[in-house]
Amino acid sequence: MKAHTGFTLIELMIVVVIVSILAAVALPAYNDYVLRGKLAEAHGELAAMRTKLETYFLDNRTYVGACQSNTVAPLPTGRYFDYACALTATTYTVTATGKAAEGTGGFTYTINEKNERKTTSVPDGWTTNATCWVTRKGGTC
Repeated sequence: MKAHTGFTLIELMIVVVIVSILAAVALPAYNDYVLRGKLAEAHGELAAMRTKLETYFLDNRTYVGACQSNTVAPLPTGRYFDYACALTATTYTVTATGKAAEGTGGFTYTINEKNERKTTSVPDGWTTNATCWVTRKGGTC
């Protein structure tokens, strides 16, 4: 008599259930991790833009005229965020707005001449924080 080798259907179904449970836990955590990496673009670009605008101000004694491509403070071109400037002679606000097609839609971050870093909007499921740039769902910075 020859012994049969292999897996039974029950054993295979148990493995499928275990893999499904692991995937259900791991996939959302991974997606949050990837999103936090995308948010770092806005944080870095806004901080760099602040330095460039201060350099522009030291050279020109005004912020008016900055954020142009032929200045020391051109607006960044990002993959995950769009950037905009609001300028007066003595103040500025730089805004990073997330691109929905890149998975960062709903996020809006700002920085100004006082180095006030604010999160003005976040997508559903996230908590906003008006005193810093939010990096996690709970509103932590």
